[in-house]
Amino acid sequence: METKEEIWELRLYVAGKTAKSVTALANLKRYCEEHLKGKYIIEVIDLLVQPQLAEGDQILAIPTLVKKVPEPIRKIIGDLSNEEKVLVGLNIRPAKK
Repeated sequence: METKEEIWELRLYVAGKTAKSVTALANLKRYCEEHLKGKYIIEVIDLLVQPQLAEGDQILAIPTLVKKVPEPIRKIIGDLSNEEKVLVGLNIRPAKK
């Protein structure tokens, strides 16, 4: 019996096309292509356009990445430039001891 791999649902909250937001999205896409190829969905939410959506995921700073699925839900704040921190934060890679 074949098991269906879970699709990772990621939300990136931004406020317009700032340098940090653009960098965060580029970094996220690169990490996903390297480690989750074909198994992810990225939803970009611009809080300048839809500010009401910040409350649902309790967004306090931007850019913020929220991993919805697979659980547990995880949040990472910033431009996602530290690959190790992002991969460990998303639980893609275990933390180094």
